[in-house]
Amino acid sequence: MGGVYVIAARGGAGRGAADGEAGPVAVAAAVGLVASCLAQRHAHACVPEHAASAPVPASCLPGPAPAASRALPPAVQGGLHGQEDGCASRAGAHVALPTAQLPAAVAGMCPLQPGLAAGAPQYRKHAGRDPGADGPAPHPRDRGWYTASLQPTHAPRKHALRVLDMTGLLDDGVEQDPGTMSMWDCTAAVARTCIAQQQGGTAEPGLAPIPVEVRVDLRVNRASYAFLREALRSSVGSPLRLCCRDLRAEDLPMRNTVALLQLLDAGCLRRVDLRFNNLGLRGLSVIIPHVARFQHLASLRLHYVHGDSRQPSVDGEDNFRYFLAQMGRFTCLRELSMGSSLLSGRLDQLLSTLQSPLESLELAFCALLPEDLRFLARSPHAVHLKKLDLSGNDLSGSQLEPFQGLLQAAAATLLHLELTECQLADTQLLATLPVLTRCTSLRYLGLYGNPLSMAGLKELLRDSVVQAELRTVVHPFPVDCYEGLPWPPPASVLLEASINEEKFARVEAELHQLLLASGRAHVLWTTDIYGRLAADYFSL
Repeated sequence: MGGVYVIAARGGAGRGAADGEAGPVAVAAAVGLVASCLAQRHAHACVPEHAASAPVPASCLPGPAPAASRALPPAVQGGLHGQEDGCASRAGAHVALPTAQLPAAVAGMCPLQPGLAAGAPQYRKHAGRDPGADGPAPHPRDRGWYTASLQPTHAPRKHALRVLDMTGLLDDGVEQDPGTMSMWDCTAAVARTCIAQQQGGTAEPGLAPIPVEVRVDLRVNRASYAFLREALRSSVGSPLRLCCRDLRAEDLPMRNTVALLQLLDAGCLRRVDLRFNNLGLRGLSVIIPHVARFQHLASLRLHYVHGDSRQPSVDGEDNFRYFLAQMGRFTCLRELSMGSSLLSGRLDQLLSTLQSPLESLELAFCALLPEDLRFLARSPHAVHLKKLDLSGNDLSGSQLEPFQGLLQAAAATLLHLELTECQLADTQLLATLPVLTRCTSLRYLGLYGNPLSMAGLKELLRDSVVQAELRTVVHPFPVDCYEGLPWPPPASVLLEASINEEKFARVEAELHQLLLASGRAHVLWTTDIYGRLAADYFSL
């Protein structure tokens, strides 16, 4: 019986190799290792003891470098070599990884089933040279390399890599951390390797390749569409099978989006994120049945698709009704984002079709009416919401009271509240504070782009002391810091007009002193709306 291993080379956005997460070299090298493992019985990982930022030394693979490794980016190819390094006599496959990446790439290997346990990785140190080179083993006290070899508990057992989990290694493209891979780079590295394995991969004679499931998050646009489509096609029936967990498609024509969705494994996908596609209701009605076949889908994000439910035409109404019918097919949906889709007076129809309560709802710039907010407050969704985004909806007039009712309904569960550009002035904020402070689990509050004064911000700071979980408040530049501001100021003026830097510096200092005095210096109060990555639903 053979042991089954899972390699989890997992990282988080904004976290790099210094935190022990896999960096760009580890990600692509891990994919190259999978290609070589298709023809190998054992795997070794060579780990340099020096810092993660140091150059990656040569690795050893028995035989010539596989086509998959040659297809990797140049920065990675240097870490994968074959017989020219004098390592042909060494059994097993090697990959060079910095020490900080060991937990994700080697120690992360674990048995898939309890009955197939293998021995713990055993480490051997080599003095400043390639551990596959000829010659006597160095003294253990010498600095240099560690060799981590997966040793079976019982010698007769063979070990086969079955799953390579590379999900969670992507920056979101807005604030890229140099220690992690960008979405574009990671997608390209995985796709190139899969294509190369299908076209030119080799296996040990007489040994059938063992299928390996490569779990990834994929991001695609017009420029990368054809390349990624070919990678997905190549993985069908291939020993190296791409399994997409999160798909993000930007600025992609409708037919291309459908073609990608048709190639994805229905059992793997948990999120579909379509943005800047300008689909409209007609395009949504074409795409949604292809999305609805993913029965395990937990998150559907439709940003800037410009669906307008208020279209008076017969075709527009038919498209909306068909869209609603398809939305009713989802059984596991927990997050829905309909940013910049006009849903005035139709929110009840949309949410009533869903089979399960939502935990994350984003309705930014949806032109919501008071009746929409009242419905949401009474719906089963309100008492389950962890994240709510109402940015760009005017909450200053007749919407204020229903908005307060919604906050009251969601107070027990709400963790993340985004109210950017909602026309909330001091009067509306002070009237809302009693119910807002009942959200005792709130961690994030976004108020950027609202016409608040310094006095209003201070009241918010004092009252929010009861919210022990609050960690981040993104607040606007106070109206006191502008010169000649019209009243009431439109959001465009608040976002574009210049401020008095000296006045704002005094405001920041005063807010900081108030935080210190209240023992809450750990709470971040900032105007940097772009420097804070939006909370992901799956990390709430």
